[in-house]
Amino acid sequence: MLDKEEVAKELSKLIDIRSAFLDFLDENIPKKSNGIEFDFSDTPMLDAKAVHEHFFKLDYQARKLRGYLVHELGLKAE
Repeated sequence: MLDKEEVAKELSKLIDIRSAFLDFLDENIPKKSNGIEFDFSDTPMLDAKAVHEHFFKLDYQARKLRGYLVHELGLKAE
């Protein structure tokens, strides 16, 4: 049976990692005048290694949660 506390903990990690990724983007890409959308008009250059590190953490955590759900719900992983 699925340990709800474990899943909640892993979901919380996913949310934290996502927030860190968005913070990274906010710090490195200017916003449009509406303050919401990223402004890519000046084609800002990002550190590819840093982007990959953030994405890898996010992807890993999402795949970890997916494993819990596939197992618990008896789904066929594709």
